Amino acid sequence: MSLLLSEKGYRLSALDQFCNKNVLSYHDFYSWQEIDSIKYNEYDTIIHLAGKAHDTKNKSNEIIYFEVNTDLTKKVFDYFLQSNAKQFFFFSSVKAVADTLESDFLTEDVIPKPVGPYGESKLKAEEYIQNKHWGNKSVYIFRPCMIHGPGNKGNLNELYKIVSKGIPYPLGAFNNRRSFLSIWNLAFILEQVINKNPESGIFNLADDEPISTNELIKLIAISKNKKEKIWKINRSLIKIVARIGTLCRLPFNLERLKKLTENFVVSNQKIKTALKIERLPYAVNEGLLLTLKSFTDKN
Repeated sequence: MSLLLSEKGYRLSALDQFCNKNVLSYHDFYSWQEIDSIKYNEYDTIIHLAGKAHDTKNKSNEIIYFEVNTDLTKKVFDYFLQSNAKQFFFFSSVKAVADTLESDFLTEDVIPKPVGPYGESKLKAEEYIQNKHWGNKSVYIFRPCMIHGPGNKGNLNELYKIVSKGIPYPLGAFNNRRSFLSIWNLAFILEQVINKNPESGIFNLADDEPISTNELIKLIAISKNKKEKIWKINRSLIKIVARIGTLCRLPFNLERLKKLTENFVVSNQKIKTALKIERLPYAVNEGLLLTLKSFTDKN
């Protein structure tokens, strides 16, 4: 995303755990140890993206989530309040609200009930931000669903590997719908909010249309010029195998099955209303194909 914004002419500085001065999209690069030395009057907008990502294998210590997702956010937000910057963006997550949907789609009005340290730590950070006095500054809490783009990691990569190897996808019996968010739509939203400066608030971020995992498999096959192989194996049998995977700590487990087959549709209507737009520039299929093409180019 930094590259997309840099190409638009924005002057970007990065603050990260490791100081990588070779990233060409940034004008300056600082390590976290240098945050207190960065001048307060140097930036117009602060975008807080850093965080401890959700661990589907459940191997991470719970304390780390709160140290990174909550405590680090407090430090960055306090810096923002003391600085001359007028806009602050905190990238939270839909998981700060719900791990499983109780309705047809997720809106910003749903009362947060996060499950697990990832969502809980993100919600704690949101609450800290909301309980502070902002003055005349603009503060945006973004709750994106699954973000994808070049360099993507996670379940999308696993599906890509399965299709690339010609392995049949065995979960065709699960007819789910999920929301995704392409890095291109994300960069568009971010730039629009920076320029239009709408009213502060909490916003879900997602592409306009959800997509089923079966449809995603077909897109992966298209990107590889292959015919998709989708098996509709009995759902009860699949769940038994996933349960065994959980007990034996195998890659295919109940958590992975849930991620691949549950419905999780996220409404993006509030952000589009705030920006006075009807649609995002990239349809879900377009964004996914661009990401999948980056996998093909890399290989």
